[in-house]
Amino acid sequence: MAELHPIGLLTPLDLSTVEAVPESHVWPHTDESSQKIESAKLVSIPVVDFNDDNVLELIGKACEEWGMFQLINHGIPKTLTAETEEVVRCLFALPQSQKMKTLNVPGTVNGYCMARLTKHHDKMMWHEGFNVIGSPVDDFKKLWPTDYQRFCDIMEEYQLKMKDLADKLISLMFKFLGISDEEMVKKLSYIDPATGKPHLALRLNSYPPCPEPSKVIGLAAHTDTSLFTMLHQTRREGLQILNEKEGWLPLAPRSDALIINIGDFLQIISNGRFSSIPHRVMIRETEKSTMSIAYFFHPPRHLYVAPYCKPLSETLQTPIYKGVNVKEYFLIKAQKNAKGIAALTI
Repeated sequence: MAELHPIGLLTPLDLSTVEAVPESHVWPHTDESSQKIESAKLVSIPVVDFNDDNVLELIGKACEEWGMFQLINHGIPKTLTAETEEVVRCLFALPQSQKMKTLNVPGTVNGYCMARLTKHHDKMMWHEGFNVIGSPVDDFKKLWPTDYQRFCDIMEEYQLKMKDLADKLISLMFKFLGISDEEMVKKLSYIDPATGKPHLALRLNSYPPCPEPSKVIGLAAHTDTSLFTMLHQTRREGLQILNEKEGWLPLAPRSDALIINIGDFLQIISNGRFSSIPHRVMIRETEKSTMSIAYFFHPPRHLYVAPYCKPLSETLQTPIYKGVNVKEYFLIKAQKNAKGIAALTI
């Protein structure tokens, strides 16, 4: 089972050494969202070509109908993606004792970690993670004392490319919602006042091979506490979304696409037009570790987020959510067992 760190933190189990799933990781599938039927068919979510002349409408429609889409021709160089994958692969292949040198402890944001969702559940997930917020140099020095700079350069370049893409996407989404450039700048000041640099947040995820995959979950059902998330994954199966009528729908993602899913803050700002869709990761039969790289596009923590309601045919839209400070929302979501949106519903 997972072990207690000397300072009392629950730390990841070395899943690469496990021959049978320990009781600590046997998922009971008893929570409400996990009880919904899992469809046997793979579902293709909308594919949006970033070079399409109608990209604005395609993105807006996908956000309204699905809360998620696949983005192709997104401009992230294939060579950079491949280099970033290799850094992630090297990181998770390190001995557990080496990774533990970068354990994410209270007061820090970077480093080796379990999924944040763990605290909301009695069982552990078949997952290990690593947070990269801004520069990873301090942690990478501990992981690769003599070769850290090359890995840092790759990871920082990947973050910046993803942020450039995120800036373009949020501009299109806001335009679709009728939010002006001036309002967008007012709402989204992404410079961290503490560092003077843009806020960049990556989550590296690893899902090692499992001897009994039907007993475990990679990531439990959740919504993202972000404006939206951009996900690159190295496998084609496992990610599922929740449809209220049809249950859990396994996705069939394209290998050349980034998956873009709406987060809680954009659901609030859009007054429910865009949905922060519940999703989870299941473990499938495989002999290899699989991984994903998630870029979380966050509003600044000091920002006050509220529904943007514009007049429609002379009738003012009624807000369906209360406004909230970003930092406060993180606390609300933690206290409400990851169900923050419901707490803001008017």
